[in-house]
Amino acid sequence: MVVLLPAVGCSGTCKKFRPPTPHNGRFGIFRYISTSPYLLTFASSLLLSSCQERASDLTLYSWTEPHMGTRFEIRLYASGVEIAEKAKTAAFARVAELNAILSDYVPDSDLNRLCASEPGVPIPARADLFHVIATAQELAHATDGAFDVTSGHYTQNWRRSLRKNSLPSPDTLAHARKRTGYRHLSLDSDAGTITLHQPGMRLDLGGIAKGFAADQALVALRAHGITRAAVAAGGDIAAGDPPPGKEGWDVGILSMDRAQESLSQTAKLANAAVSTSGDREQFVEIEGIRYAHIVDPRTGLGLTRRITASVIAPTAIRSDSHATVLCILGVEKGLALIEATPGLEALIITEGPDGTQTRHRSSGFPAK
Repeated sequence: MVVLLPAVGCSGTCKKFRPPTPHNGRFGIFRYISTSPYLLTFASSLLLSSCQERASDLTLYSWTEPHMGTRFEIRLYASGVEIAEKAKTAAFARVAELNAILSDYVPDSDLNRLCASEPGVPIPARADLFHVIATAQELAHATDGAFDVTSGHYTQNWRRSLRKNSLPSPDTLAHARKRTGYRHLSLDSDAGTITLHQPGMRLDLGGIAKGFAADQALVALRAHGITRAAVAAGGDIAAGDPPPGKEGWDVGILSMDRAQESLSQTAKLANAAVSTSGDREQFVEIEGIRYAHIVDPRTGLGLTRRITASVIAPTAIRSDSHATVLCILGVEKGLALIEATPGLEALIITEGPDGTQTRHRSSGFPAK
């Protein structure tokens, strides 16, 4: 899991972030200051307003709210409490709006209404839903279905397995398999429509939606003049301009092993995103086999390998989705995907049967 580390100098009405439980396992900490051309283009438009505010005039504020089944944390620098409050309210409202659109838990969400549509009928979609699914489909095609948001039946089955501590039956898996497959979903960008081609399909955006929400929270903050901000959403962090006088926001990546309790290093993140995925927080042991909460769309079951992946990217929608798929692809195919994708870097940690952990880095991921 990725966490924002405690800040120093918080004042005013700011609520300090509670320090995360420290960990000292072998899972690395990285330092990354983005030079992505996409981000530099946006940053240049904010240069004037940013320079007009002196660092000494800015105060650190932070808030935490529950959204999307996890905890969203916003940390920002502003020249006053009123500006900060308006910005954070807009950011959290944007996250709540996206949850109502993208969640498979909300009965009348746009996503669930899409799933209830007649097969073969193009359904007009709001821009947010279309963008998230289009991004997911690009990754699905790049990974031959290792990332597949049409695997909603598999994930629903696996949620029951986690609760009941039992595997889905062969019949249950066969039923889900007939209704799963990214090739059964098509998009029309000109018309803005999404078509599901199999009856009873279920979509699950759990491996991509929170990253997009973190990105959009930053967009909402920027719309209110706040550029020095970071948003944490569970295992995803989207960072804007760095704190005054610093290179980036302090970020920590926790150990794969929850028994280890200390942080060994820190990271710096600015105008970029990082996400971590793996079985550190959620897993179940069934018939002597440890299964992760991450479902492999190719089998319909949770992963059995011990693996954790951290991805740095220009945006959290990309870091979130790629961190998930690296766990599914494994080291060799996962790193090949990262090396072939501009702007991404990754660290994958695997654990062998004897408990030995091994780090695997992409070519641009810092050694420390």
